[in-house]
Amino acid sequence: MKTRALTTLSIALLCAMPASAADFSDPTWPCIQRKVEALSPGLMWPVAIENPDLTPDVEAEVQDLVGYLTLRRLPLEEVQPRLDDFTAAHGTDPALIGHVFERAFTRLNSLRGRIIKGIGEYSLGQIDLAARIDAARSEMSAEMAKEAPDYDHVDKLEEQIDWDERIYTDRRTSLTYVCETPVLLEKRLFAIAQMLQAELPQ
Repeated sequence: MKTRALTTLSIALLCAMPASAADFSDPTWPCIQRKVEALSPGLMWPVAIENPDLTPDVEAEVQDLVGYLTLRRLPLEEVQPRLDDFTAAHGTDPALIGHVFERAFTRLNSLRGRIIKGIGEYSLGQIDLAARIDAARSEMSAEMAKEAPDYDHVDKLEEQIDWDERIYTDRRTSLTYVCETPVLLEKRLFAIAQMLQAELPQ
Protein backbone atom coordinates (compact mmCIF):
# COMPACT_ATOMS: atom_id res chain seq x y z
CA MET A 1 0.00 0.00 0.00
CA LYS A 2 1.52 3.32 -1.06
CA THR A 3 0.68 5.14 2.14
CA ARG A 4 2.48 2.62 4.37
CA ALA A 5 5.37 3.71 6.59
CA LEU A 6 8.61 4.53 4.86
CA THR A 7 11.01 1.63 4.54
CA THR A 8 14.60 1.63 5.74
CA LEU A 9 15.98 2.66 2.35
CA SER A 10 13.51 5.46 1.76
CA ILE A 11 14.10 6.85 5.26
CA ALA A 12 17.82 6.77 4.57
CA LEU A 13 17.27 8.68 1.33
CA LEU A 14 15.29 11.39 3.09
CA CYS A 15 17.74 11.65 5.97
CA ALA A 16 20.60 12.11 3.52
CA MET A 17 19.02 15.30 2.16
CA PRO A 18 20.01 18.74 3.47
CA ALA A 19 18.11 20.14 6.43
CA SER A 20 16.47 22.66 4.11
CA ALA A 21 14.76 19.86 2.23
CA ALA A 22 11.39 20.84 2.02
CA ASP A 23 8.01 19.75 3.13
CA PHE A 24 8.47 16.87 5.55
CA SER A 25 4.70 16.83 6.11
CA ASP A 26 4.56 15.18 2.67
CA PRO A 27 6.84 12.11 2.70
CA THR A 28 6.25 11.59 -1.04
CA TRP A 29 8.04 14.86 -1.86
CA PRO A 30 11.75 14.02 -2.25
CA CYS A 31 13.11 17.40 -3.39
CA ILE A 32 15.20 19.98 -1.57
CA GLN A 33 13.04 22.68 -3.12
CA ARG A 34 9.89 23.46 -1.17
CA LYS A 35 6.76 22.02 -2.69
CA VAL A 36 4.49 24.74 -4.08
CA GLU A 37 1.72 22.97 -5.95
CA ALA A 38 0.14 25.96 -7.69
CA LEU A 39 1.39 29.40 -8.67
CA SER A 40 -0.70 32.57 -8.71
CA PRO A 41 -0.57 34.96 -11.69
CA GLY A 42 -1.22 37.79 -9.24
CA LEU A 43 2.27 37.35 -7.83
CA MET A 44 3.74 38.15 -11.23
CA TRP A 45 1.26 40.52 -12.87
CA PRO A 46 0.59 43.87 -11.19
CA VAL A 47 -3.03 44.40 -12.26
CA ALA A 48 -6.14 42.35 -12.87
CA ILE A 49 -5.97 40.55 -16.20
CA GLU A 50 -8.79 41.41 -18.57
CA ASN A 51 -10.27 39.23 -21.28
CA PRO A 52 -9.98 41.23 -24.50
CA ASP A 53 -12.25 40.58 -27.45
CA LEU A 54 -9.81 39.39 -30.11
CA THR A 55 -10.37 38.24 -33.65
CA PRO A 56 -9.37 34.63 -34.43
CA ASP A 57 -6.39 35.94 -36.43
CA VAL A 58 -5.06 38.00 -33.51
CA GLU A 59 -5.67 35.15 -31.08
CA ALA A 60 -3.69 32.87 -33.37
CA GLU A 61 -0.80 35.35 -33.29
CA VAL A 62 -1.05 35.48 -29.50
CA GLN A 63 -0.76 31.71 -29.37
CA ASP A 64 2.19 31.78 -31.74
CA LEU A 65 3.98 34.34 -29.55
CA VAL A 66 3.15 32.35 -26.41
CA GLY A 67 4.63 29.27 -28.05
CA TYR A 68 7.97 31.05 -28.36
CA LEU A 69 7.79 32.62 -24.90
CA THR A 70 7.22 29.24 -23.26
CA LEU A 71 9.77 27.31 -25.30
CA ARG A 72 12.25 26.60 -22.51
CA ARG A 73 15.26 25.88 -24.69
CA LEU A 74 14.90 29.31 -26.33
CA PRO A 75 16.44 32.22 -24.37
CA LEU A 76 13.94 35.04 -23.91
CA GLU A 77 16.26 37.58 -25.48
CA GLU A 78 15.90 35.62 -28.71
CA VAL A 79 12.12 35.98 -28.45
CA GLN A 80 12.29 39.79 -28.15
CA PRO A 81 12.22 40.39 -31.95
CA ARG A 82 8.98 38.39 -32.20
CA LEU A 83 7.49 40.36 -29.35
CA ASP A 84 8.56 43.58 -31.06
CA ASP A 85 6.87 42.44 -34.27
CA PHE A 86 3.72 41.56 -32.34
CA THR A 87 3.47 44.92 -30.55
CA ALA A 88 4.28 46.79 -33.76
CA ALA A 89 1.32 45.09 -35.41
CA HIS A 90 -1.16 45.12 -32.51
CA GLY A 91 0.00 47.77 -30.06
CA THR A 92 0.68 47.56 -26.34
CA ASP A 93 -2.79 47.78 -24.88
CA PRO A 94 -2.52 46.46 -21.28
CA ALA A 95 -5.46 44.12 -21.82
CA LEU A 96 -3.77 42.55 -24.83
CA ILE A 97 -0.33 42.23 -23.19
CA GLY A 98 -1.96 40.88 -20.04
CA HIS A 99 -3.77 38.32 -22.17
CA VAL A 100 -0.45 37.18 -23.65
CA PHE A 101 0.92 36.73 -20.15
CA GLU A 102 -2.17 34.83 -19.01
CA ARG A 103 -1.83 32.41 -21.91
CA ALA A 104 1.86 31.88 -21.16
CA PHE A 105 1.11 31.46 -17.46
CA THR A 106 -1.61 28.89 -18.10
CA ARG A 107 0.64 26.83 -20.35
CA LEU A 108 3.71 26.76 -18.10
CA ASN A 109 1.78 26.46 -14.86
CA SER A 110 -0.10 23.47 -16.26
CA LEU A 111 3.17 21.84 -17.31
CA ARG A 112 4.65 22.59 -13.90
CA GLY A 113 1.66 20.97 -12.19
CA ARG A 114 2.05 17.81 -14.25
CA ILE A 115 5.74 17.64 -13.39
CA ILE A 116 5.07 18.06 -9.67
CA LYS A 117 2.49 15.28 -9.83
CA GLY A 118 5.01 13.13 -11.68
CA ILE A 119 7.64 13.77 -9.00
CA GLY A 120 5.21 12.50 -6.36
CA GLU A 121 4.52 9.37 -8.38
CA TYR A 122 8.27 8.98 -8.96
CA SER A 123 8.87 9.17 -5.21
CA LEU A 124 6.18 6.58 -4.49
CA GLY A 125 7.87 4.31 -7.01
CA GLN A 126 11.16 4.72 -5.14
CA ILE A 127 9.47 3.94 -1.83
CA ASP A 128 7.90 0.81 -3.30
CA LEU A 129 11.24 -0.25 -4.79
CA ALA A 130 12.96 0.30 -1.43
CA ALA A 131 10.32 -1.87 0.23
CA ARG A 132 10.94 -4.59 -2.37
CA ILE A 133 14.69 -4.45 -1.68
CA ASP A 134 14.18 -4.62 2.08
CA ALA A 135 11.78 -7.55 1.74
CA ALA A 136 14.22 -9.45 -0.48
CA ARG A 137 17.05 -8.84 2.00
CA SER A 138 14.91 -10.11 4.88
CA GLU A 139 13.92 -13.17 2.89
CA MET A 140 17.55 -13.87 1.98
CA SER A 141 18.63 -13.53 5.64
CA ALA A 142 15.88 -15.88 6.74
CA GLU A 143 16.86 -18.42 4.10
CA MET A 144 20.54 -18.26 5.06
CA ALA A 145 19.60 -18.82 8.72
CA LYS A 146 18.15 -22.25 7.90
CA GLU A 147 20.15 -25.39 8.51
CA ALA A 148 19.93 -26.25 4.81
CA PRO A 149 19.55 -23.00 2.82
CA ASP A 150 18.25 -23.11 -0.72
CA TYR A 151 21.26 -21.50 -2.37
CA ASP A 152 19.59 -21.33 -5.76
CA HIS A 153 16.83 -19.23 -4.22
CA VAL A 154 19.40 -17.10 -2.40
CA ASP A 155 21.22 -16.48 -5.68
CA LYS A 156 17.98 -15.36 -7.32
CA LEU A 157 17.23 -13.01 -4.44
CA GLU A 158 20.73 -11.57 -4.57
CA GLU A 159 20.43 -10.99 -8.30
CA GLN A 160 17.07 -9.28 -7.79
CA ILE A 161 18.50 -7.05 -5.04
CA ASP A 162 21.49 -6.05 -7.18
CA TRP A 163 19.22 -5.14 -10.10
CA ASP A 164 16.71 -3.23 -7.97
CA GLU A 165 19.46 -1.30 -6.18
CA ARG A 166 20.97 -0.31 -9.53
CA ILE A 167 17.59 1.02 -10.69
CA TYR A 168 17.06 2.80 -7.37
CA THR A 169 20.46 4.51 -7.57
CA ASP A 170 20.05 5.52 -11.21
CA ARG A 171 16.67 7.10 -10.45
CA ARG A 172 18.07 8.95 -7.44
CA THR A 173 20.90 10.33 -9.57
CA SER A 174 18.41 11.92 -11.95
CA LEU A 175 16.38 13.39 -9.08
CA THR A 176 18.36 16.65 -8.90
CA TYR A 177 17.42 17.63 -12.45
CA VAL A 178 13.82 16.52 -12.04
CA CYS A 179 13.41 18.57 -8.86
CA GLU A 180 14.88 21.70 -10.45
CA THR A 181 12.40 21.72 -13.32
CA PRO A 182 9.42 23.29 -11.45
CA VAL A 183 11.74 26.03 -10.15
CA LEU A 184 13.08 26.72 -13.64
CA LEU A 185 9.53 26.99 -14.97
CA GLU A 186 8.64 29.44 -12.21
CA LYS A 187 11.70 31.56 -13.03
CA ARG A 188 10.75 31.49 -16.70
CA LEU A 189 7.28 32.77 -15.87
CA PHE A 190 8.63 35.62 -13.76
CA ALA A 191 11.01 36.56 -16.59
CA ILE A 192 8.16 36.47 -19.13
CA ALA A 193 6.07 38.71 -16.87
CA GLN A 194 8.89 41.25 -16.60
CA MET A 195 9.53 41.13 -20.33
CA LEU A 196 5.87 41.79 -21.14
CA GLN A 197 5.47 44.46 -18.48
CA ALA A 198 8.34 46.34 -20.09
CA GLU A 199 6.13 46.69 -23.16
CA LEU A 200 3.27 48.39 -21.29
CA PRO A 201 2.74 52.12 -21.71
CA GLN A 202 4.48 54.09 -18.96
